[in-house]
Amino acid sequence: MSEAFNPLEMIARFRDRAASVKRRPLPPVAGEERQHFLAQAQSDFQDFAMLGDAIATIEDGVLTLRIDLRPPEKPK
Repeated sequence: MSEAFNPLEMIARFRDRAASVKRRPLPPVAGEERQHFLAQAQSDFQDFAMLGDAIATIEDGVLTLRIDLRPPEKPK
């Protein structure tokens, strides 16, 4: 692993990828292929967005990504 690795830059790239998925144009497909494409786009967005929200730490050479999956608290 390179000493130049920056986990914050990696997380920013995942944020960019999530935004790219949202902008991705729908190809000229129909029916089952269209549904598969839409489902894959949703999975890609979810995965990239979650990693884009991660808090990264490196301890003893181990990269740890912390992602809070708890639902937001409702205002009282």
